[in-house]
Amino acid sequence: MFSFFKKKPPAESPAPAPAASPAPPAAEPPPPAKSVFSPSSWFGAKPPADEPPPAPVAEPAPPPIETPPAEAEQRSGWLGKLKTGLRKTGNSITAAFVNAQIDDALYEELEAALLMADTGVKATEHLLEDLRRRVKSSMATEASQVKLLLADAIADLLRPLEKSLVIGEHTPTVIMVAGVNGAGKTTSIGKLTKHLANEGASVLLAAADTFRAAAREQLLVWADRNTVEIVSQEGGDPAAVSFDAVNAGKARGKDVVLVDTAGRLPTQLHLMDELKKIKRVVNRADASAPHEVLLVIDGNTGQNALAQVKAFDETLGLTGLVITKLDGTAKGGVLCAIARERPIPVYFIGVGEKLEDLETFKAREFAQALMG
Repeated sequence: MFSFFKKKPPAESPAPAPAASPAPPAAEPPPPAKSVFSPSSWFGAKPPADEPPPAPVAEPAPPPIETPPAEAEQRSGWLGKLKTGLRKTGNSITAAFVNAQIDDALYEELEAALLMADTGVKATEHLLEDLRRRVKSSMATEASQVKLLLADAIADLLRPLEKSLVIGEHTPTVIMVAGVNGAGKTTSIGKLTKHLANEGASVLLAAADTFRAAAREQLLVWADRNTVEIVSQEGGDPAAVSFDAVNAGKARGKDVVLVDTAGRLPTQLHLMDELKKIKRVVNRADASAPHEVLLVIDGNTGQNALAQVKAFDETLGLTGLVITKLDGTAKGGVLCAIARERPIPVYFIGVGEKLEDLETFKAREFAQALMG
């Protein structure tokens, strides 16, 4: 379990008074410099800094926080949605195991199915080679066993993509979000804002998508729905809006600043240059920002998603991905292609339009859901 922010190291306790004299009344502790938010299954935490050893009279540390049953139940419900969402992708792969023998024909069918799922040539070759090795090592004799071994191989391939988004290492944490039109970028920002707000983090939105009609209005709706502040200018310069938002976030003591940038295709070089400009200007407002650069990808785009990842990464230096709409595609295997060719962490995946349909990515969960 994690909390958003590292706790402030406790001040050294005063030396205990002599036993013969009563201890003076304790002074009121100073207010903490930063509030500490409740643990979350969504976000990672900055490793705590070394703290001074406690004084002999220090109070015992609180017991470790356990995962509440409600959260475990919520995760279980998410797994069911993920399995349903990945059915279109998984069915073509699992169909190869029906009444199959462990022979070259099975591997040929799996190769075709993986390629149809947009797993990509490199990832497909890697998975089949790994699968043959696992089958030989385990001396599997049934197709059902091979199916489980393939799930293991996929999980191991995807594991480098598994990483938590850390909130609280910087104040504010500036997150720049990019993506092509229609990928679900602004909606994903709204969902992320809701989860952050629910955990007690103060969020400021920057409506820097000033090119797309109604983009500003869409973000204003999310800001109102989540009761968070927003910096926007109708027809304003995207970089200027971003600069103002970061400065406002610092001045107002916000925990997170989310910058919504204009959707664009990686082939639109003049617009990609605008993204570079936004990143430069944000860095002027805060020399350590942006702390995260996320790309939102529509899972329906298949191999084109890999091309987007490469293009945006070369332009911006991506730190994480959000994969949306996996419930409407038979091309969910593209995550394997990303893992093999551009292993940028996948922070979140989405299998629907509802708030709870966006969740953290876990390689084992994804592989098991994919293989039914």
